[in-house]
Amino acid sequence: MAQPIGRQAVVIGAGMGGLAAARALSGSFERVLVLESDILPREAIERAGVPQGKHVHILLAGGQRALCDLFPDFEQELGHAGAAPLRAGFDLRIERPGYDPFPKRDLGWDAYAMSRALVESSVRRLAQAVPNIEIRDQCRVRDLVARSDGRAVTAVRWVSAGGTSDAVETDIVVDASGRGNLTLELLTATGRPRPDETTIGVDLAYSTAVFAIPDDASTDWKGVFTFPDAPTSSRGALLSPLEGRRWILTVAGRHHETPPGDADGFVAYVRQLRTPTIYEAIKDAKRLGEIARFRFPDSRCRHYERLSTFPRGLLPFGDSICRFNPIYGQGMSVAAQQAYALTRLLAARATDTDPLDGLASAFFAEAAALIETPWANAALPDFVYPDTRGVRPHNFSQLLQLGAALNELAAQDPAVHALTAEVQHLLKPRSVYHEASLIGRLMAIMTGAER
Repeated sequence: MAQPIGRQAVVIGAGMGGLAAARALSGSFERVLVLESDILPREAIERAGVPQGKHVHILLAGGQRALCDLFPDFEQELGHAGAAPLRAGFDLRIERPGYDPFPKRDLGWDAYAMSRALVESSVRRLAQAVPNIEIRDQCRVRDLVARSDGRAVTAVRWVSAGGTSDAVETDIVVDASGRGNLTLELLTATGRPRPDETTIGVDLAYSTAVFAIPDDASTDWKGVFTFPDAPTSSRGALLSPLEGRRWILTVAGRHHETPPGDADGFVAYVRQLRTPTIYEAIKDAKRLGEIARFRFPDSRCRHYERLSTFPRGLLPFGDSICRFNPIYGQGMSVAAQQAYALTRLLAARATDTDPLDGLASAFFAEAAALIETPWANAALPDFVYPDTRGVRPHNFSQLLQLGAALNELAAQDPAVHALTAEVQHLLKPRSVYHEASLIGRLMAIMTGAER
């Protein structure tokens, strides 16, 4: 560790965001204490504090690389734990309307498929190996303590499993609690405005089952992503490999199309997908365990970057800033990217007289920039459905046409295919789509000149 800028840091929440944030802080503070209200299992099993944990989770390449920057042994840890490597563009069969399947190409890099429990337990082991990080479970944080003038957070108070109250003075608090209510409550208690919010009401529901991979499973693909025939239907599905030679299958629907939770209803729903690929794969496969269900009403982004003032020593983080529609698998990756951005900010301020002065505003600007691409990547397909609530872009129809043209061009041109994959995996921002020659080719497709 270089010369620390503070003695104590506290992270609230030991999920993916909290663990990544703890690693970011560990290079700048003498001690990092992570407080988690849930019981943290020793093995890679689901826990109550992660209600979506039984469903498909995707670690996008941008998040994977950020976690490798934070934890150099991350990919090795995943491999040892049994995560399945997926060659981008090659191992996952993509079924889009009009492209069944989308052209199969090796795009030159690997992602990993695994359970949420495995990726979190892997990151937790790596965080616990950092000498100045301490993780305590069954510690429910009650509130944040602010200075008398409300301008800075000075302590955190919590209750342990046995009902004992405790507190610790701290230089900085990262609120990675998911809902972010502790931050909002502090702002209200100190007379400060809450951030503006943007919401997109998606009314998403999904059901998930795990299967043993049959001996006669297809060797043409390792997983299948079947897109719905939007806006006519919202029925879609992702079949992905898991550690232990298993498949995990999540089927989704929106608004009035709700996947069932019983075995017969689940299989019937799969059979009614737009293509038969997944049904043919699982119809005779052995199901392992019960069918899990989950509902997600809306995506929600809090615009902390718009606040003119903010308490010193407090950073909301991950889902506490932005909750993404989980069907796009962006949450873990954006949190990891935020953690790496925080690492860079702290390192750049290490020699400042007061490194924490203005840190919140600088971090919020970085977080907003990181959120821009995944939010836009999800908003356009979300708004295709008429019942989706929220404010559509003023040029929504044109954006839909450009998106369709981009898919057509990506199917034709491997370089454009690679570019769209890099944007979807948060390796590049959506602004790369504004390049003049690409726009010209898209306009040619839209007018029928390039077909």
